[in-house]
Amino acid sequence: MTAKMTPETHLHRCLRSSSILVATAVLATAAQSDEAKELTIFNWAGYIAPELVEKFESETGIQVTLDTYDSNETLLAKLTAGSSGYDIAVASADFVPIMIEQGLVQEIHASEMLNYVNLGANWKTPDWDVGNVYSVVWNWGTTSVSVDTGVYSGPLDSLSVVFEPPEDLKGKIGMSGSASEVINLAMVYLGKEQCSAAPEDLQAVSDLLMAQKPYVKVYDASGVAELLGSGEVVAAQAWSGAAYQARGEKETLQYLYPKEGVYGWADNVVIPTTAAHPENAKSFINFLMAPENAAILSAYTGSPNGMPGGLAYLDAAVAEAPEFTPPADAEIHFGKLCSEEATRAYDRIWSRVRG
Repeated sequence: MTAKMTPETHLHRCLRSSSILVATAVLATAAQSDEAKELTIFNWAGYIAPELVEKFESETGIQVTLDTYDSNETLLAKLTAGSSGYDIAVASADFVPIMIEQGLVQEIHASEMLNYVNLGANWKTPDWDVGNVYSVVWNWGTTSVSVDTGVYSGPLDSLSVVFEPPEDLKGKIGMSGSASEVINLAMVYLGKEQCSAAPEDLQAVSDLLMAQKPYVKVYDASGVAELLGSGEVVAAQAWSGAAYQARGEKETLQYLYPKEGVYGWADNVVIPTTAAHPENAKSFINFLMAPENAAILSAYTGSPNGMPGGLAYLDAAVAEAPEFTPPADAEIHFGKLCSEEATRAYDRIWSRVRG
């Protein structure tokens, strides 16, 4: 039998809950005050709005330092080696479980943060971190191909433009420097299951990438906007946000939604276990979950964020951009965590391609 709650009992419980929340906030503030007013963010190049950094510094007094990497593999290697200079890192969804398993990131319990209420429902239960114990979405989007239509006038309905390009694009193709990103998109092009370790699929991917190699000028997606904007490459594998940024520099660029589909991704904010300023890092994550702040990030990156309320703060030019909002009929193949067998096989393929 359940006891009836009187108004007095309810009041006492509310006061007790409020006291607990206040005490928690006081403890968190005290912990933060013990840290130097510093925060170092390890992120992809060109993937954070300067205005967002300035706003965070102004509101908190915490000075932000930025460092960059060019692939998830580089990030993983740095954290595995015990690098202690990073308080925040931005990792792709398929790498978050690896980092959790290896003890490279610490629990953040985002659900206990004040601004967690703003996070979209679908981002509160992602496959890679249900309940946001270790991570919160940074940006999400697609990976496809961006083509300079002022130079290339061929078909734009297929990923073949980069994987099996015409002879006149030899040496003018850009690809990601990440094994997983290149192979994931190649799997989409070949119509194979993501993370397949079937021998025939691995051979098909290996053959495709080795044949493509003479046509590739650079394996590095971190500067894809600059490469496309400058005309150094004519067609390139590109994240939707980078493609949006590049089109701002060169109007003749077109982001493709090919017949084979595109690859879907989500990047996430995590705190390394070696972080020197974990409380400052948590303050930044909470700051990021405010819709107006998430909108500042998206306006700069050209990629959607996990805060639905942020759309109200975005110009239509961003919210309605083809890179930002995929067509309703676009086929998006979201990635997943690959088996150890598949990962080792992909590493072998990548070693041959980059060798």
